[in-house]
Amino acid sequence: MMDVKNKEDILLNVNELSVQYKTDNTTITALDKISFSIKNRENLGIIGESGSGKTTLAMSLMGLIGSPHKVYGKINVTGKDLMSLAEKDKKKLRWKTIAMVFQNSMDVLNPVMKVGHQIVEPLKETEGLSEREAFLEAERLLKLVGLEKYWKDSFPHQLSGGMRQRVLLAMAMSCSPRLLILDEPTSSLDAVTRKSLFEMVRDLQEKIGFSMLVISHDLSAMKDLTDKMMVLYGGEILERGLTREIIEEPAHIYTRGLINSSVQAFPYKDLWGIPGEAQTEVKGCVFASRCTQALEGCSEKKPYLEQVFTNREVACHRGGIVDLIRARGISKSYKVQNTIIPAVKDVILRVRHGETVALVGRSGSGKSTLAHILAGFLQPDKGDVVFDNQAVKGNWPACKEGGIQLILQDPFSSLSHRFTVEDALLEPLKVNKIGSLEERIARIKAALKDVQLPADDLFLKRHCSSLSGGQRQRIAIARGLVMKPKLLLADEITSMLDVSTQANLLRLLKGLQNSSGFAMVFITHDLHLARKIAERIIVLHHGEITEEGSSSYVTEESCCCHTKELMEAGL
Repeated sequence: MMDVKNKEDILLNVNELSVQYKTDNTTITALDKISFSIKNRENLGIIGESGSGKTTLAMSLMGLIGSPHKVYGKINVTGKDLMSLAEKDKKKLRWKTIAMVFQNSMDVLNPVMKVGHQIVEPLKETEGLSEREAFLEAERLLKLVGLEKYWKDSFPHQLSGGMRQRVLLAMAMSCSPRLLILDEPTSSLDAVTRKSLFEMVRDLQEKIGFSMLVISHDLSAMKDLTDKMMVLYGGEILERGLTREIIEEPAHIYTRGLINSSVQAFPYKDLWGIPGEAQTEVKGCVFASRCTQALEGCSEKKPYLEQVFTNREVACHRGGIVDLIRARGISKSYKVQNTIIPAVKDVILRVRHGETVALVGRSGSGKSTLAHILAGFLQPDKGDVVFDNQAVKGNWPACKEGGIQLILQDPFSSLSHRFTVEDALLEPLKVNKIGSLEERIARIKAALKDVQLPADDLFLKRHCSSLSGGQRQRIAIARGLVMKPKLLLADEITSMLDVSTQANLLRLLKGLQNSSGFAMVFITHDLHLARKIAERIIVLHHGEITEEGSSSYVTEESCCCHTKELMEAGL
């Protein structure tokens, strides 16, 4: 994707750039052999957690990292090798070719100098303007970024955060650069000011024709300002592609975690960060310690960026997020007396590792039938199901660790009233001959703690019939979790619970999913609840999929009459 046939169209080319920071006792690698290019008038976005190397990359491109720190690789700007330039030539390059709007305006602007003088300085130094010419140009630049000319006589502390950001933008635009670097341009701005800033930057780009490198953790900045996007973690590129495609369907576990943590992408969901902490100086994949689909070899061997489909590159030994279960052409009918009733018709679906997919539809739409087919408890009349790259024939996925577990709708009938809590949780381990008695007891106690229930002997000896509906449903979830499933099928698990218990249970379940990494198919008739739980929604009507897409698309932009009916019915 990054190979460009017309080399003359390349404004910036970075090849195997590495940066090492030297401290008193150690050397820290902030960037590790990253390569990319930016064309003329192209906008590239970079996202990543704090400490991923975003600002280090920007400082490297500006030539602002010096001794005792080390910068390796090649940075070619408009045909010039930045690494080999003398300091005076780098200074000229910074204003005339590359300019940067820094993140913290109060740290960058001189607090004892009026902002007009701060804009004038680079104009006089780089453009050779006289004092009068420079001040006239400063007034023009302030007007260009939406500020009245009298603000030039103000000190930085007399301006709001948005106004200071505009002053920095005016300074960056003073010498008409070819490449503008925006480092977290909206981190301290309110939503209205942020939107105004985006519109202004786009308007300036139309007038002047520069390229942009946008560094941000703000997805709205990525959507509004960039065409392509790179995902940085631990100083390495983990994913690269078109911005809109990455946000709609990320291909790396880390990218998905960033997007799922963003209120812009999922305004109705509870937000969960990526579990764990970044590790430095690792031998293999930098994300392996936090990845829920990592294999043994991931921590030993470093993955390289490889194209996984058109316009997308991913650094992952498994080729990105794997498909955990795939169903193709699934059909199932029931015979009632002499009538054939189709329950599911030609259904095609997939669930990726760690994903939450909501299966939504009215009663009788085929949701539960499809769930039982996916788990292997029902055989389809036509079609096939593949789980973890193995055909589902019979219920073998429910009989193994790392398989599929189905949690049923009714907490009162799903557990035998004769069972104690201990009996209910031990049964799947006993039947499938998993672990010794001591290991089983330890596992069921851990599962009880996971679902926030007591794990003492007194509670274990209680009969399920003595528990409340909310407690029984938690026991049903714990019963599934003791098998350490990769896929949980939750069939209307909150429909018989009061709203408070429902809210507690769903938050608990999403927290467990975030920490454990299992995928979930959440079956419900409530589209508003699906929007709260899932990243992706599938709408079933009379056994057929009528719509599928991200939760925001399905609930806000749908043209499907069945989807609209479900949305209106839930209001």
